[in-house]
Order: sequence, then structure tokens, then C-alpha cells
Amino acid sequence: MNVGAVPGPARSPGGDYNLSDPFNSFVDVTRRVVTRPTEFFGRLPRRGDYLSPLVFALICALVSAVLGGLLRFAWADASLGGVRFEAAEASFLGFLASVLFVPIGSTVGLFVLAAVVHLLVVLFAGPQNSGFEATFRVVCYAAVTNLVNWIPLVGGILALYGLYLGVVGVREMHGTTTGRAALVVLLPVAAIALLVLIVLVVAGAFALGRLS
Repeated sequence: MNVGAVPGPARSPGGDYNLSDPFNSFVDVTRRVVTRPTEFFGRLPRRGDYLSPLVFALICALVSAVLGGLLRFAWADASLGGVRFEAAEASFLGFLASVLFVPIGSTVGLFVLAAVVHLLVVLFAGPQNSGFEATFRVVCYAAVTNLVNWIPLVGGILALYGLYLGVVGVREMHGTTTGRAALVVLLPVAAIALLVLIVLVVAGAFALGRLS
């Protein structure tokens, strides 16, 4: 036996997040899903455990909420100049409330997003897909980009990597092509962008009408 050996990060078969060693496993899964997504999703179990990927995604969401909230609170506090205590207290309470809401809001959001994505999986990947749980796992582990999306300006750009992770995850987990996986992931994004564009056009037309 090698007495001097140092145990490494915990790994469960297939590379799922290991709840029995939350910190080491989180670091290990984050590293693998970010740097080797094809290998990670290719070895990931298709079903058997909703909790592990859900907890992983919730940790990412909480980290984003805490760091982003602290950053906004610091900016607000600096703008107040340390004079208006009531406003600073209200800002902190708002930050605390938003952090406490994260587990519920994120859980609902993850299941809703997974349901929308899986509907597209059924349409484009066909009935031979690996099932809803496989899609849910992709959505949860692709949420690793929440760890950086709180960073002003660059966070949104870096978070676009999540789209790539989604494409790779859908392709590997459901055994489909890159093109079909891209349609599954990018169609909702295109639909949201189109909806925003329509709202902006209508709002602009209404504003011009009021001015004329």
C-alpha cells in the first residue's frame, strides 16, 4: 500500500457529480465538463439520478447569485457614499432575498427548460432518444457557465460557451448528429431573440406614433 499517496477528487462511475464528496467532486466535474465536454457527456449515465445533476446546477446558480449580488451591493454602497444607511440595508435585504429564492427558482427553471429542450429532442432526434432524464442532465451540467455569467460585460460572452456545451451534450447523450443537436439548442435562443426583436419594433413604432 502506498502510504504517501494523496487521495484525488472523488469520481463516481460515469463521471456524475458525487454528493458524498461535494467539494472535490464539484471541482472535478467542473473541470471535465468545461475542458472535455465530449468525453464527459459521452460517459455520463443517461438515467438513474436526478438529484446529483440538480445539486450541481444549483451550486453554480448560488455561486452566481452570491458573487453577482455582492458585486451589485458593493456598487450600490459605493454610490451611496456610506451615508444613507436605510437604502444600504434595503439593498442588502434584497440581495439576501434573491439568494434565498435561487434554489426554488432555479429548480423550476431547470425542469421547464429541460422540458422545452426535450420536446425539440423528440422532434429532431426522434423516438430513439435517451429520454427526458438525459436531457435534464445536459441542461444541469451545461449550467456550469453560471459560475462566470455574473462578471460584468465578459460574463455574458463567456456564458455563450453554455450553448456549445448544450450542443455537445444533446449530441452525445441522445446519439444524434451535431446538426440536429444544434437545432435543438439554438432554436429556443432564436425564438427568444425574434420575440425580443418584435417587442422592440412594436415599442419603437408606438413611440414614433406618439411623437408624430
